[in-house]
Amino acid sequence: MMVERTPILDTFTYVFLMAGICVVGFPIFYAITAATLPLDQVARIPMPLNPGDQFFVNIQAAWNEGNLGRQLINSFVMAAGITVGKIVVSMLGAFSIVYFDYRFRNVAFATVFCTLMLPVEVRILPTYEMAANLLGPLQWLLDVLHLNSLVQWVAGNNIEISLEWSLLNSYTGLILPLVASATCTFLFRQFFLTIPEELCEAAKLDGASAMVFFWKILLPLSTTNIAALVVIEFVYGWNQYLWPLLITTTPDMTTAVIGLKDLIPQADDIPKWNVAMAGSLLVMAPPVLVVLLMQRWFVKGLVEREK
Repeated sequence: MMVERTPILDTFTYVFLMAGICVVGFPIFYAITAATLPLDQVARIPMPLNPGDQFFVNIQAAWNEGNLGRQLINSFVMAAGITVGKIVVSMLGAFSIVYFDYRFRNVAFATVFCTLMLPVEVRILPTYEMAANLLGPLQWLLDVLHLNSLVQWVAGNNIEISLEWSLLNSYTGLILPLVASATCTFLFRQFFLTIPEELCEAAKLDGASAMVFFWKILLPLSTTNIAALVVIEFVYGWNQYLWPLLITTTPDMTTAVIGLKDLIPQADDIPKWNVAMAGSLLVMAPPVLVVLLMQRWFVKGLVEREK
């Protein structure tokens, strides 16, 4: 095997990569430095780039002023729920499309795939209306059929039929509208198509049902794919901003990304940028830890081809 030596190209590549690392890493270094300085030094122009000794003081201030304890729990529940929901729904959907022969299954997959063109921002209004009253379509049906005018005699009072079930300010409302994922469904479908049909035939000969085949064969083979998608979807769920901003109206259900705005200095407030930067580091830490802990599985799930 011949190895081509290109020292000039290698040097240029390393220089280019180091420059990219510096460009991407400098804002993070700047935030970490600001989180370690007292207020008087952060307010200087330019701010000193030497780390200070106020890191834990600023972290405690951000934790208390921003109510980050409760918000981090809400963000973790939301991100974990979205991750699990997306993977479960996508795996079952791809399993149905690949291994069940029913009419219009390709049309169903094309319909699911077309939802990639409809992100949350596009369908935010109908999604919010549905979350505000999950039984709204049934209420509309009662109105169309003139059933809502029925009057029941209960305990001597006239009671009009009214169906309401709101998902606002709830974990269900934060998670449920975001669990559908055309991307995950497509990736699992493509992976399932690479599995030899002999495995499915052998499972049928052994008397395994469809769900037994899914649970004991497909699920173990999909471990690396699931690990890669866990990283992607957890970061996606953690960084959600628009939907939690609309669906939550009480401080107890606010997520950490939304809560950071309480630490950002307002027009009439003292600019405590050191506290704000400390809070941003706290909010950034969980997804960074997930990426670092699952880095090997993440890379393996994206590049592995031989199953």
